[in-house]
Amino acid sequence: MTEEEAAAAANKKEALALKAQGNELYKARKFDEAIEAYSKALELYDGDVSFLTNRAAVHFEKGDYEAAIKDCDAAVEKGRELRADYALIARALSRKGTSLAKLGRLEEAVTAYNKSLTEHRTADTLKRLNEAEKTLKEQTEAAYVDMALSTQEKDLGNAAFKEARYPEAVAHYNEALKRGPPKVNPDAHKLYSNLAACYTKLGAYPEGLKAADRCVELAPDFVKGYSRKGALQFFMKDFEKAMATYEAGLKHEPDNAELKEGIMRCLQAIDRIAHGDATDEEIKDRQARGMADPDVQNILMDPIMRQVLDDFQTDPRAARHHLQNPDIHRKISKLVSAGIIQLR
Repeated sequence: MTEEEAAAAANKKEALALKAQGNELYKARKFDEAIEAYSKALELYDGDVSFLTNRAAVHFEKGDYEAAIKDCDAAVEKGRELRADYALIARALSRKGTSLAKLGRLEEAVTAYNKSLTEHRTADTLKRLNEAEKTLKEQTEAAYVDMALSTQEKDLGNAAFKEARYPEAVAHYNEALKRGPPKVNPDAHKLYSNLAACYTKLGAYPEGLKAADRCVELAPDFVKGYSRKGALQFFMKDFEKAMATYEAGLKHEPDNAELKEGIMRCLQAIDRIAHGDATDEEIKDRQARGMADPDVQNILMDPIMRQVLDDFQTDPRAARHHLQNPDIHRKISKLVSAGIIQLR
């Protein structure tokens, strides 16, 4: 070993000792002394990225986030130069992201976290990224709130709806919700109700159902939400669910004619299918929905119910006897309403 190599080895050994000292000082929350130890270690040996990341951690604990970011950047640069382990570079980027988040620079923090995850994925960094993105979204949405513009967009939506310009109405109602979200808008549920009406007109039933669900969630006593939701479920041929929705609305307004009419339509549709008056397409669709229902699947797999169904085919007298059993009667009714069997 040359004299120069020996000196370098001695410096590295002393630097590692200073790092260990700095670690102990950090644990003892003697931050200034820890920073001094890590700085001396860097003067002696610059081939260890952890000297920089550890010093960045101390700056972070002191609340000197700018200094922490500077050290993290230096650690990333040095790490690239030394071809250091990806996990070390990822740690520096993650710490940078956390420092940026503390400074309120969330967009930059999200960028740093994403870069860290590209280098090496950890649950902690992913959690911090999700938190930063959530906070950034909330801040962006809050900054966008303007109730005057929300009202203006709602009025434009109403005008478009009256003129049957339903796609435009959807756009206006969505913008009204962005400008006046439920947190600040006590009438947000009405906007969701209007959206449900638009989607119904457009035949976009799943989207309409989501809007109606949100309406009912925000205002459980607003019966128009139930009528919107029930109508959408009816058009989707989920007659039992539609009937349950109408019945839920009647609990809030027992004399509501629209809800009562909805129930009658559901009963007529179920009766028509049960007595074989539906089209082949309607029957097939109904049966497909029924077979996807776990309750229907369990009934059809029940050995007792298999015998009951066989009796319906071969022994009408036994079938009538079976129907006196409340549980069997309920299961048969379920199969009938699901379109699995028909009564003629």
